[in-house]
Amino acid sequence: MTTAMRDPYTVLGVARGASHEDVRKAYRKLAKELHPDRNPGNDTAAERFKEISAAYDILGDADKRGKFDRGEIDASGQPRARGFSGGYGGARGPGAGPGAGPGAGPGAGGFGFEGNPEDIFDEIFGHMRRTRGGAGAAGAGFGAGTRRANQPMRGADRHFSLKIGFLDAARGCKRRLTMPDSKVIDVTIPAGLVDGQQIRLRHQGDAGRNNGEAGDALIEVTVEPHAFFVRQGDDVQIELPVTVDEAILGAKIAVPTIDGMVAVTVPKGASSGTTLRLKGRGLPLKGGAQSQRGDQYVKLKIVLPEKPNSALEKLIEGWVKSNKYDVRAKYTVD
Repeated sequence: MTTAMRDPYTVLGVARGASHEDVRKAYRKLAKELHPDRNPGNDTAAERFKEISAAYDILGDADKRGKFDRGEIDASGQPRARGFSGGYGGARGPGAGPGAGPGAGPGAGGFGFEGNPEDIFDEIFGHMRRTRGGAGAAGAGFGAGTRRANQPMRGADRHFSLKIGFLDAARGCKRRLTMPDSKVIDVTIPAGLVDGQQIRLRHQGDAGRNNGEAGDALIEVTVEPHAFFVRQGDDVQIELPVTVDEAILGAKIAVPTIDGMVAVTVPKGASSGTTLRLKGRGLPLKGGAQSQRGDQYVKLKIVLPEKPNSALEKLIEGWVKSNKYDVRAKYTVD
């Protein structure tokens, strides 16, 4: 006997009027707590993880959520069977007792069903055999219904969340994912993946019914922020400290990129805020060839020594006597 699935709103702990973002947050919180990787050998956590994944498959999809709210599908995502009321051949079928009405139970003139469509048709055929011998055009109609119920049905999609580092997203990588049934699969993260992007793994979801195809695994990837790289579209930005002498005299310095360190020339007399462009050192262009990439922009920031330096102070005092200049001439108000 199959256990009926719980209401997905109850499973995720959200109200029926909850926004899509609230549903998403509730799922991600529970998925993080119950993921099999964090609960090895815990069958209860594995079952709960499977349950919340199925619930999010319904509530995380606007179309499925609408159908569930309208009663068109059940908590497992399967179409609900519509009740047969009014009896077979009229409001009061043969054998109906006084007061019998729709859904009155065995012997009543109507049928009210909820659950597996195959069970419903079995009950209908049984009733027909008891009352009319199962023959006639009406019987043929129910036969067609049974054939429809036995048609292959696609399995439900499974939803997962995955967190990766900035450089892994920029360069591309592989991650191992443990499914609720303990199956382990390798997920390929494409280079240049965007925070919140979804990866679809074909046929890695729930098994189909009646030999129907399996659903998909949908993996939402969160990219963690980096200590100094910042993404701007397909470009990468970084603020890089330089010393006073490097800024004044110019220098060849090592600059980090998503591919590793590269040598860059700081021009003489560079100021804080001077930005250098490293062409083709950004992220892969979306929809472009593998070799097409954005740029990296390096914004220079002049940094003084951490501790006061008397020699530098004396040098500047002597220099400023004959080289004083105004950098704030334009910054005045009436």
